[in-house]
Amino acid sequence: MDPLDTLHGNLPDGRPVRLFTLTHANGLRARITESGAALVSLDAPDRHGRFADITLGGDTFAGYADNPFYLGATAGRFANRIANARFPLDGREVVLPANNAPGGIPCHLHGGFHGFGTHLWSGRRLSPSAVRLERISPDGEEGYPGNLAAAVLYELTGDHELVIRFEATTDRPTIVNLCNHSYWNLSGDPARTILDHELTLRARRYLPVNDGLIPEGGPAPVAGTPMDFTSPERIGRRIDEPFPGLLRGNGYDHCWVIDGEPVVLRAPAILHEPVSGRTLTLSTDQPGVQVYSGNFLDGSLPGKGGVPLAFRTGLCLETQRFPDTPNQPGFGSAILRPGETYTHHSRIRLGVA
Repeated sequence: MDPLDTLHGNLPDGRPVRLFTLTHANGLRARITESGAALVSLDAPDRHGRFADITLGGDTFAGYADNPFYLGATAGRFANRIANARFPLDGREVVLPANNAPGGIPCHLHGGFHGFGTHLWSGRRLSPSAVRLERISPDGEEGYPGNLAAAVLYELTGDHELVIRFEATTDRPTIVNLCNHSYWNLSGDPARTILDHELTLRARRYLPVNDGLIPEGGPAPVAGTPMDFTSPERIGRRIDEPFPGLLRGNGYDHCWVIDGEPVVLRAPAILHEPVSGRTLTLSTDQPGVQVYSGNFLDGSLPGKGGVPLAFRTGLCLETQRFPDTPNQPGFGSAILRPGETYTHHSRIRLGVA
């Protein structure tokens, strides 16, 4: 075993779970667990060169083996929500477990009760700065058809970036939408909220949602609304404004339509924390980015150092296909067929301002 790989814990059936520490000469350090193929930590410098972990998470393996908030996890087989927990595929209806009910409206979320973030992946170190994790999702798992071979690569680069690449293949038609579900707090202090972070989104449209957080009515312009982050905006400035879809004042949990053409790598999001000076620039080849302001963190789960994971202390920037794509023809297709390869490429560049 590489000296940077450590035992993270054991599953109830005795299977060991490893933790991979990635390092780079530029000082960046990331830790990835085989449990849920999750990003456990990412250390980044502030304007004075002081490093701190900028993700929310836990101190123990148990926090990732039983992870109700998807902390750093790989979400799938289909990340985000599917209306009524069902979708059509080649003339038949596929029924999935309904494991979420915002507004009292049932839906399928992040792959179901036992989505990808709850499973043990098999990791293989490629270099001191890279690891690849793989798993086979069997036919019928959480209702999805087809045996799906999935993989995720994490790699630190000399450009002060964390690269995340997803791949998947199948032996039967199915749907796929994988994403990383990290919670960012660039202050490095998990007790502070993200309301004073400044966010810029290169997205002139977003997807309005109903009370069940399912998109309806197609993309709408952000101009003149609390959804407008086309120029740097403090996240907390308008988060509690009465506005349709803002969870009746509970915050952001919406998908923005990224400007430009999907498949082309482009940078839809820039996050800045004024006190530390840290910045995070997110690039992706996906059509959307789900911005989630930690609305359901309630302090019931201890985080790193025993600090409770409290309301709005982390911001998720989930690059992905649009929510409920399988039920909405105008959103394109999420279908993967035998002989095809699903890919998703994102880059997280760290800096200071």
